[in-house]
Amino acid sequence: MTRECRRRTGLRPRPGGFTLVEALAAITVTAIAGSVLLLGFSSAANATQDAVQETIAQGIADQLADEVVGGRYMAVGTTPYQVSLGPSAWERSAGTRERFDDVDDFHGITAQPPEDPWGVALGIDDQSGGERHPAFRIAEGYLDRWREEIRVYYVDPTDLTTPLRPGLVSDYRAVEVAVFRDRPDGGSRELARVRRVVAYVPSL
Repeated sequence: MTRECRRRTGLRPRPGGFTLVEALAAITVTAIAGSVLLLGFSSAANATQDAVQETIAQGIADQLADEVVGGRYMAVGTTPYQVSLGPSAWERSAGTRERFDDVDDFHGITAQPPEDPWGVALGIDDQSGGERHPAFRIAEGYLDRWREEIRVYYVDPTDLTTPLRPGLVSDYRAVEVAVFRDRPDGGSRELARVRRVVAYVPSL
C-alpha cells in the first residue's frame, strides 16, 4: 500500500518492536521458567546433601556396631543372663568408652556429636585418643547436631526380630545403633540405623 493510499484510508504503519503487553508477557514467562529451574537445582542440591549425610551416618553406625560386637559377650566372672544391662560404675567413671570390654556395656550410650572410644569428637579424632592435624579435619561444626545412640536388648530365640519384655533373658542379644541429626526447630532426622544380633553359646 502506497503512502498516498494509507493517507486516504487513515492507516498508520505499525512501529517495530514489542508492545508493552507483549514485553510484560515475555518477562512473566521468563520469570516462571527461571523459578522452575531454580527449584529444580535446589531440590537436586538438597537431595545430594541428604545422600552425603546418610552415607557418612551409615559409616559411623557400622563402625560403632563393629566396636560393640567386637567385645566379649559378657564380662569375665559375670552371668550371660544378667537382667540389667549397661556399664559398671568403674567402666562409667572414665566418662568415655575406653573401658568398655563387653557387649552390654554399650547399652544406653548416647553422644552428641558422635565421638570415638576416648571421647574425642569424630572428624577431629586420630583413632588413638588424640586429635588429627587441623588440615585433615572435617569442617568445624559439621557434626555438632549429630547424635549417636546405642541400645542392647535380649531378643526372642524363635524370632530374632522380636525384643523380649524387660526382665526376660535369652541366649541372644540385639545391638542397635542409630545416628540422628537434630534440626533447629527441635525435631530430629534419623540418618542411619544398624541392627546386629549376637549369641551366647554355652561351653560343653
